[in-house]
Amino acid sequence: MSTLHLIDHPMIQHKLTIMRSKETGSKDFRQLLNEISLLMGYEVTRDLPLEDEEIETPMGHMVAHKVAGRKLAIVPILRAGLGMVDGLLTLVPVARVGHIGLYRNEETHKPVVYYCKLPSDIQDRLVIVTDPMLATGGSSCDAIQMLKERGCSNIRLMCLVAAPEGIALVQKEHPDVDIYTAAVDEYLNKDAYIVPGLGDAGDRIFGTK
Repeated sequence: MSTLHLIDHPMIQHKLTIMRSKETGSKDFRQLLNEISLLMGYEVTRDLPLEDEEIETPMGHMVAHKVAGRKLAIVPILRAGLGMVDGLLTLVPVARVGHIGLYRNEETHKPVVYYCKLPSDIQDRLVIVTDPMLATGGSSCDAIQMLKERGCSNIRLMCLVAAPEGIALVQKEHPDVDIYTAAVDEYLNKDAYIVPGLGDAGDRIFGTK
């Protein structure tokens, strides 16, 4: 069973509360999502392996630590997942970025694939899939499956708000993929939106309806 990591740092919770408010406009919403993504990135990458390196500081010689060559890829699920990329790139500027385009059929609530562009060596990288809202879990599961079909074996899912239904589906279909989220909300409504949630993340990021 995959592990659910609830990242409840006070600053993340504070910023998330502001994002949830319907009074928060797109500019502030985008900025807060960027900030939260950076903070969450510390936890998502907490177990990256380190190696020793001998260096000279202004005061003398020492053996220091650096990340041991682990290559990363950030793969947002379009379009809302794009809002989490810049924060992660601030933390890991050398990460490659792929894109998976999915949209939800408003009648069936099932994801439909329309785009996929990934780094050529994606199978050799730790892949962080980003999507602010883990609602039904359908889009995330489909994106993860697409990555696995391309040889990826080290995948992590990073979202902002998750519903129990979405968590359960990812854990059932992809028990080897850990989930990182800042909140687990109550349930999905009849339109498959998270309650209390924060509305449609894509619309709020880009100012669309």
